Amino acid sequence: MDEMPEGRTHWRRALLVALPALLAAGGIGSALAGGALASGLLIQSGAIQLTTSSLYGTHYAAALVDQPYETATGTTGTAHPLRMGFANGLLNGLCLAQQQQFLGATYTLMITLGDGNPGTWEITTQNTVLDLRTATGVLDMDGLVDLNINGPDVTTITGANGVPVPNPLLSPENRFGIQAGYAKFDQVTATVDDLQVPGLLTTPGLTISVHPGTVSCPPPPAPTGTPGTP
Repeated sequence: MDEMPEGRTHWRRALLVALPALLAAGGIGSALAGGALASGLLIQSGAIQLTTSSLYGTHYAAALVDQPYETATGTTGTAHPLRMGFANGLLNGLCLAQQQQFLGATYTLMITLGDGNPGTWEITTQNTVLDLRTATGVLDMDGLVDLNINGPDVTTITGANGVPVPNPLLSPENRFGIQAGYAKFDQVTATVDDLQVPGLLTTPGLTISVHPGTVSCPPPPAPTGTPGTP
């Protein structure tokens, strides 16, 4: 039997060792069962690349927020990302990529969810919130759409009493806000600072991998068909 090239063996062993550490460093809290992510998803501490063929959500809102930050040199400041949230969502595939340092080397932690079929919106989420740094794609809003409303006045989820939770995006006063009954984003490539899905997230497939160096998610394909009801 031929021996595997030494370099390949080295990288394979390094990636196996790095995976648990990178999962912890990436701030990923999840429960894996039967190949599906059956609980909430939380990714923080650093920029995350996000791509999806299509995202469809109900009770959609967005508002500018204040986000304190500190650079590697100790400089502090406040950024103003656009925070988006929706009560219930359907995603047509999802890829997340985040760079992490381990033993002096750069690795990319990549999470891929879905069934690989651009005609299905197979991933379901509840109470999704993300902070956008940059984004490209096509946005279509429907239902009752309000633009330039006060950030604290937007709503997404409702409480146990059926009343909308006040200021769910934690926006300061006098910030730009958007409210819509429905929102659909196609072929999205975005950089986000935080991604939170504290409610239920289900997917028919999930893959977690580690790659040496800086690796990006593949470009999202155009969706086919239309989403169902989240």
